[in-house]
Amino acid sequence: MRIKILLILYSVLSLFTSAQYSLQLSIFKLPDNHPDKEDIYLAGTFNNWNPKDEKFKMTRNEGGYSISTTVKDKTGEYKLTRGSWGKAECDIEGKDIANRKYDVEMNELVGLTVQGWKDKFAKQSTASKNVKIIDTAFNIPQLNRKRGIRVYLPEDYTLSKRRYPVIYMHDGQNLFDNATSFAGEWGVDEFMDSTKLKKCIIVGIDNWGEKRMTEYNFYDNQRFGKGEGNGYADFIVKTLKPFIDKKYRTLKDKSNTSISGSSMGGLISFQTLLKYPSVFGSAGVYSPSFWITSKLENEIKSKGKLVNSRIYFFAGKLEDATMMMVKDAIKIYQSMRKVSKSKMKLVIKDDGKHSEATWRKDFPEFYKWALN
Repeated sequence: MRIKILLILYSVLSLFTSAQYSLQLSIFKLPDNHPDKEDIYLAGTFNNWNPKDEKFKMTRNEGGYSISTTVKDKTGEYKLTRGSWGKAECDIEGKDIANRKYDVEMNELVGLTVQGWKDKFAKQSTASKNVKIIDTAFNIPQLNRKRGIRVYLPEDYTLSKRRYPVIYMHDGQNLFDNATSFAGEWGVDEFMDSTKLKKCIIVGIDNWGEKRMTEYNFYDNQRFGKGEGNGYADFIVKTLKPFIDKKYRTLKDKSNTSISGSSMGGLISFQTLLKYPSVFGSAGVYSPSFWITSKLENEIKSKGKLVNSRIYFFAGKLEDATMMMVKDAIKIYQSMRKVSKSKMKLVIKDDGKHSEATWRKDFPEFYKWALN
């Protein structure tokens, strides 16, 4: 009898913990210049803001677009896209809008209005004159694909014979230019132009939207696919860094080489540091998506003791709770402290959000701590 009761309780608990909530939305109005034959997707807290998630693709019908799907949380945030962040919804002037919010108990069959699409507006570039595009199709032999690469050179680069430290950063579209960013830029170039701190070269590696979830993860994921992070990390160390060191006056040693990124970019920065502890002297691990893999703890146990660098962990308390950014950042930070001699800093901001605006505000603190 006792066993039967335990089995019943276990079954009830399993149903509770795996609860799914129905989310039903429809689009009531689209802008006049909407491309009729293009698909529309939901990107939000329920899918790590993937702009082209087939599970969250809306259905086209005579009345427009609609979707009936399931999510794990009763409430959350999202935006509409046409398959990439360059084609995300915006206001009637082409400006970014706040994230939409959903509550499954209140907004079933909500009719949405899309005011505009970002790609239909000519956005003015905000990139500093010191930002250059090295190549729009730089070869990544390890993954058999090409990618845009951007570089920020210090103001006095052409006037001096000085050599400079280098920071390699992911999601290059979001670093320097509001015209190419997902939801506002990091403003790395504006900070570098104005800071009195020691200058450095910043290399921005553009992401490839549909491959971002696999390129920025060493491990396979049932939902997103085969992990390609090993190849991506090899590309940075074995292809891109030698190219940068040859083309520009860099300080090539470990103490002057850094890697940084946010969200999935935070994850791949940390994993790359674990793989190449002799290459990177510091890492900025912003709002890392540690949730996507359960293998990091074992990786830290086997590789963490080889890492002796400066590691800056950052998370915000206003980031989506289901991503567990604060909890995971603390856990990985503590795990590294047990095995590594690295100098580490853990920053938890009460007002920190999962946004470029938050990371932009904090980047100077990482820069000062890691490289000066």
